Amino acid sequence: MPLFRLSGDDLTRIKPRYFAKERELQRLFEGNLEELMGIRFVASEFSTGEKHGGRIDTLGLDENDCPVIIEYKLSSKDNVINQGLYYLDWLLDHKGDFGMAVQQRLGAGVKVSWDYSRLILIAQGFNKYDRYAVEQIGRAIELKSYRLYGDSNLYLEDVYSSPLPKTAVAVQATSERVEQSDKAPGSQRTHVVLILSTEDHLEGKPEEVKRLFNDIQEYILGLADNVTEVAYKSFIRYTATRNFCSIRVQSGRLKISLEIPYAELGEAERAIARDMTEVKHGGSGNCELIVNPTDDLEPVFTAIKQSYDYFQ
Repeated sequence: MPLFRLSGDDLTRIKPRYFAKERELQRLFEGNLEELMGIRFVASEFSTGEKHGGRIDTLGLDENDCPVIIEYKLSSKDNVINQGLYYLDWLLDHKGDFGMAVQQRLGAGVKVSWDYSRLILIAQGFNKYDRYAVEQIGRAIELKSYRLYGDSNLYLEDVYSSPLPKTAVAVQATSERVEQSDKAPGSQRTHVVLILSTEDHLEGKPEEVKRLFNDIQEYILGLADNVTEVAYKSFIRYTATRNFCSIRVQSGRLKISLEIPYAELGEAERAIARDMTEVKHGGSGNCELIVNPTDDLEPVFTAIKQSYDYFQ
């Protein structure tokens, strides 16, 4: 895709630039994972040991606390998908190794959710056979293409994202050791959190709250085809390229958390939102909306759309 610089009424085409080495591409992404994809950096060139004889380019933990493997390719490599799948299977067989890496980098209290593990492949481009292959595999694989323009412009595009599963468990990544009769001495304590359904959150709530939730849910899911909904124990989360919204269903209202920074909301939307940046709260975002069944939903919809657009 060509990129142009606008100066008055004149356009100047910005020439694409290319990385000389794959490591340059890797360093750029690893240094900016959270800004680019909402992923916390865990490790680089992670060794799979002498037996398996490989090195994973980048390990990360996404916004849902799920493991992420990122592999880069500077030029076309026929085995990049197979190589990534090999590492993905290795990761699922070595959860303890990943958990220790998370502890060392992010702290012992960070939870690792093993509901799904993502494989992200980053390249200048993918052909139709690459996309067909990942569609048939049926794993959580994402293809992202990039373009580097001039000295200061990077374009990142989602080429393909596999649908995420709707069930999950979360495992506490902690070095705490337990002594229990049904576990081997020194085994790791696990904390399991089951994912629910939206019906579980609405059970027993007043009809007006159910209608309110259904109206907002319909709007959010209609934003784009890539919006996914996952209901956790205490909230319902909506994700596209990044998490952008979560809803907590309460007895007489909805509490909506938006990931967009409060200052980035429009003036009218800031008037109905609360800045939670310096406030301890249960939501994942820093903007909070309290929505009652009798409220006007138009500014609520606009605020949600602004949060969605902010991360696209």
